[in-house]
Amino acid sequence: MKLINDFEEILVNDEQIQEACERLAVQITKDYAEADCPLFLGLLKGCHPFMSDFLCLVDLYHTVDYMDVSSYFGDNKSTGEVKILKDITTSVTDKDVIIVEDIVESGRTIKKVKDLLLFRGAKSVEVVTMIDKPSGRTVDLDPKYVGHTIGDGFLIGYGLDYKEMYRNVRAIGTPKKEILD
Repeated sequence: MKLINDFEEILVNDEQIQEACERLAVQITKDYAEADCPLFLGLLKGCHPFMSDFLCLVDLYHTVDYMDVSSYFGDNKSTGEVKILKDITTSVTDKDVIIVEDIVESGRTIKKVKDLLLFRGAKSVEVVTMIDKPSGRTVDLDPKYVGHTIGDGFLIGYGLDYKEMYRNVRAIGTPKKEILD
């Protein structure tokens, strides 16, 4: 695949992605075994590859919905402003909700969504993410389910994009400097 040539360094490869999906699915299946049909809420667009792989391994009755929430708007740095571009259509009243995210960095987006869901009557709200970057956290938020923890640096691949590209690469890593305009 030629897209992989745009990576400076691979931090999480395909095998590590698969292992994380399996580990997280087993843990969530166990933790929600007694729950009444939890809702998995994907945050678009980055959640798509992870959510697809991960949910195929979750052995629970569940429902799925999506929100489009962003603070990046095409750049490689967050603007700090969180906007809901598409809201969910499912009621969250008295539901256990698991937010599915590709990466948790500043935490602002997840915190806003989590607070909104609790305000709307969710029974509980937890977060499952493929990548956690706690060094970038600006709010008090710790995802309960984490695939991999990574330090500083802009990442692409497996849902993580630069100008809407690289989401389809089954690896996560840093881009070469020359691809960043």
